[in-house]
Amino acid sequence: MPSTTSRRFLRQAALIGAAVLAASVTACGSSDTPSPATSPSAPASASAPASAAAGVLTVRDPWVKAADKGMTAAFATLANDGDTDVTITKAATEVSPMELHEMTMKDGKMVMQAKEGGIVIKARSSTTLEPGGDHLMLMNLAEPVKAGDELTFTLTFADGRTQTFTAVAKPFTGAQESYAPGHGESPMPEMSMSPAS
Repeated sequence: MPSTTSRRFLRQAALIGAAVLAASVTACGSSDTPSPATSPSAPASASAPASAAAGVLTVRDPWVKAADKGMTAAFATLANDGDTDVTITKAATEVSPMELHEMTMKDGKMVMQAKEGGIVIKARSSTTLEPGGDHLMLMNLAEPVKAGDELTFTLTFADGRTQTFTAVAKPFTGAQESYAPGHGESPMPEMSMSPAS
């Protein structure tokens, strides 16, 4: 049978353990300090893409056709989660002057030309800039764009807002296509395929 001293020690240890447990439970349930998830001043999720945080468009899967000289193009899927249409009126990058381009039929063949009025992304929808369709044209490369290079692009919208995104260069092969009369000086590989992985 335990001695009086042992019983007293066990009782004190039990009381201390109960006090510690009660304090832990109280601290966990305390509403004095809001958690980051419920705090009104908590920052937005760090995992949100930078393009979404800009509040104009979400830019998905951006890429550029690798090229040594002359012209090339940039592509992506642009999602407009807003309630109003968004119009891209200009694109810019450090390695080349740029134009917004489209493919259209002229005299029975597909030709590339500047897209009048800009590229419109309807509210609550997306538009894909792709080979054979609308795209961002780099008109005169100041330096080669090699596979794996990352280029930064800035889009300007009709309302004056801007948005920057980065695209990776990928190899791309195809046949030749034509330009609208008086537009462009050298042919661009046909835009009807996906980039090589």
